[in-house]
Amino acid sequence: MDKETAKLLIAEYQKIAVEISFRKRPFMIEDKLNYVFVGLRRVGKSYLMFQQIRNLLDSGHSKEEILYFNFEDDRIASLSTEDLDRIKVSYEEMFDCKPIFFLDEIQTVDRWEKFVRRLADTGFRVHVTGSNAKMLSSEIATTLGGRFVVQNVYPYSFQEYLASLDIDLNDKNTIYRSRAEIVKAYEIYLRYGGLPELTQVTDKRAWLSSLYQKIFFGDLITRYQVRNDFALRVLIRKLAESVKQPTSFNRLANVVSSSGKKISTDTVIDYLGYLKESWLIFPVENICAKLAEKEANKKYYFTDNGILNLFLVDPLSSLLENQVAIQLRRLFGDDVYFYHQGIEVDFYIRNEQMAVQVCYSMQDTETSKREINALLKMSKRIDVKRWMIITKDEEDTITEQGINIEVIPVWKWLCLP
Repeated sequence: MDKETAKLLIAEYQKIAVEISFRKRPFMIEDKLNYVFVGLRRVGKSYLMFQQIRNLLDSGHSKEEILYFNFEDDRIASLSTEDLDRIKVSYEEMFDCKPIFFLDEIQTVDRWEKFVRRLADTGFRVHVTGSNAKMLSSEIATTLGGRFVVQNVYPYSFQEYLASLDIDLNDKNTIYRSRAEIVKAYEIYLRYGGLPELTQVTDKRAWLSSLYQKIFFGDLITRYQVRNDFALRVLIRKLAESVKQPTSFNRLANVVSSSGKKISTDTVIDYLGYLKESWLIFPVENICAKLAEKEANKKYYFTDNGILNLFLVDPLSSLLENQVAIQLRRLFGDDVYFYHQGIEVDFYIRNEQMAVQVCYSMQDTETSKREINALLKMSKRIDVKRWMIITKDEEDTITEQGINIEVIPVWKWLCLP
């Protein structure tokens, strides 16, 4: 890329970045820190950059200070680190001020991290985005460590989803006045997830299917040079089918191999790493297991319900638990576990000492008894201060053995401040 092209793009991107419209999301981004925004494709990382640009403009910065560059532009394929320096030099020839860098999908440029670290080391403020493993690998953590804050970006929460539909939960009476509207919106959110663009799409399943193909072929097959794409497809389907159950490496290897393509346990471990690093799935460990079992026998959830739903035939109970897992992960990060020791409790948040069961319906007596007994037995073995059963649409308070168990509809739980 020559300087003339770089200057034209800098001017074009600057105009886009300062004029684009967007819906503000509840992220606290400090002005004086450098950020790496990471997450699934189409989750809205670029729009968080635009949001931060608007914050800077509103606080008195000039638009000339903004150096936004989109590295997925098809006009600038195959850039090198020399091109990155050329972008900086070109900007300095155009403007007599120190730039604030916003580098979108920069992982497409080999060795980008050394350039970015150099910027940070020399006092520039830098924001970068990425969709895949190159933003989270140990090499990047080593190179950028201490200079950048990693900001995980998830799909819309249900509250953000409602805001996109102009349902305002800041009014405390909305949940009563607009209950039917909220529940109706939740039914769509449950099945199709919270990727921001999806709110404007009519054929949501087709859009999600297209996105999944981009993730599969771009972030997985091509990025990791996976030769056994059939085995990887089968593995993803198996993870979707067993989203509520702990699953071992050996079992996954056996299931995939039985489909006709032999695969080793080591390969399964590698593939699971790729899926996690590409933000398609995230693991949850057993809080009471020994180290070896913690690593080898995890639950795996999908980062977005809409993508999970592409693989399910009878989806509702799996989608419900997966959605609870996403929200807990959003709220508590890596502090989310499950409990399995004779009995199983779906989630345990250690620092909050909170136990959570997910049950589609408590109407069946045996089901209700099983869910309650699991919480009671767990409370005798591990510290718990809050007990909760999240259902599809039932609400109650159950008192057993001096313990108060909250039963709450998932849509209402997702609306809590």
